[in-house]
Amino acid sequence: MSKEVLAVVEIMANEKGVDKEIIFDAIEAALATATRKSHDDELDARVEIDRVDGDYETFRRWEVIENDAVIEENEAWYIRESDAAQQDPNIEVGQFIEEPMESIDFGRIGAQTAKQVIIQKVREAERKKIVEIYEKRVGEILTGQVKRVDRGDVILDMGENVDAVIPRNQLVGRETFRMGDRVRAYLQEVSFRPRGPQLQMSRACNEMLIELFRIEVPEISDDLIDIMSAARDPGFRSKIAVRANDPRLDPIGACIGMRGGRVQAVTNELAGERVDIILWDPNDAQFVINAMAPAEVTSIMVDEDKHVMDLAVEDESLSQAIGKNGQNIRLASELTGWELNVMTATDMAEKHESESKDQIEIFMSSLDIDEDFAEVLVAEGFTSLEEVAYVPAAEMLEIDGFDEDLVAELKQRAKDALLTQAIAAEEKTALAEPAEDLLALEGMTPEMAKQLASNEIITQEDLAELGIDELLEYVDLDEETAGELILKARAPWFEEE
Repeated sequence: MSKEVLAVVEIMANEKGVDKEIIFDAIEAALATATRKSHDDELDARVEIDRVDGDYETFRRWEVIENDAVIEENEAWYIRESDAAQQDPNIEVGQFIEEPMESIDFGRIGAQTAKQVIIQKVREAERKKIVEIYEKRVGEILTGQVKRVDRGDVILDMGENVDAVIPRNQLVGRETFRMGDRVRAYLQEVSFRPRGPQLQMSRACNEMLIELFRIEVPEISDDLIDIMSAARDPGFRSKIAVRANDPRLDPIGACIGMRGGRVQAVTNELAGERVDIILWDPNDAQFVINAMAPAEVTSIMVDEDKHVMDLAVEDESLSQAIGKNGQNIRLASELTGWELNVMTATDMAEKHESESKDQIEIFMSSLDIDEDFAEVLVAEGFTSLEEVAYVPAAEMLEIDGFDEDLVAELKQRAKDALLTQAIAAEEKTALAEPAEDLLALEGMTPEMAKQLASNEIITQEDLAELGIDELLEYVDLDEETAGELILKARAPWFEEE
């Protein structure tokens, strides 16, 4: 029997191209299964094959369980901890007590049982091998042949019985493919399916654009040029930000290529998607100005606290700055990471004047100063009481006409005003009462409603507008319960639809 075992291992390993250890494990599992079945599953067994000579031994085994554990089936497979300790004082729950038993013949274990176990083990090994190979290639652009199109999803044959899928929402624009077409796509992840591993791929992700440029532009793969960010409206337009690590190198020109050959190759691969190549800048405002190309920005206002920029363009350039269906401003915002508001120069001036007027009134009422004094603060760039209260005194002393006594007085008044506002806000919050519809919501408790009301979540509509993470900041719930509560609050939305 030992020679027969070694022969099966050798043949299966060569045919399937898997490690011999996998085949040994499969045969051991098959022998153990056959042993259990020959005893009507009244015992558990383990088989151990000698990897050198093919001889094998069989052991009856009992799993050690806690003394009070309930055994629902296969009672003879287990032994309680107190009984096991009589044989081995060091035994622990979860380990096994074993004793040798007679082995069954390899040739009599039941060919079908052995075959099924071996095939299953080999398939598992093949799938694991595929996963290991492709997991190393996540982040690359791979090529496959269209096998079929299923409800808009494109299934690719990658060779060696490996399938990849490009979901319909990960295709570029309105592109369509026929059976047999060769398609390039970006490998995002490797996942398991009942029929085996499947590769999840995309042609619409930003990484696809970045990797195409890396392939077409040698300076990028040589780290002479860095791609800083990318934003896409797949199949229509995209923006990519680049910088040169060598000051003598023109990163935009390198990406465009001779007569536009490099960028055209990317465009052709992406079904005609137009690509704007943007020069990255360490100055956020300048980067945003560059990202708005081809529109020309005439002025810009930055709100770092809100991470927002207001951009002014000439009246006749407004539609170009916004782009079709807001495409240009949306891509520029995604590329830079800033929320962008674009308007005409006239609207910018009016907005600035209105905001300045409001701030002047706040300073006049909160700091008890006259209009001229408040205008000076606004002109010097102060936009809030917090800035007046906590900006270093040395900076305020640089303002013409400001001395130490004046600065100290202003800062104290600002701190007093902020304290008064905080007390008023706390009182308002403490007195807040939840609305009837919030209290009546299924799953809501009076304590929970009161807690929400103290955080300005007063009505059912207020709750409906929250995300799960936001709700969990206010109340002690698990994610599933929080999600169910929000869905109940949103029920009227769907009824209206």
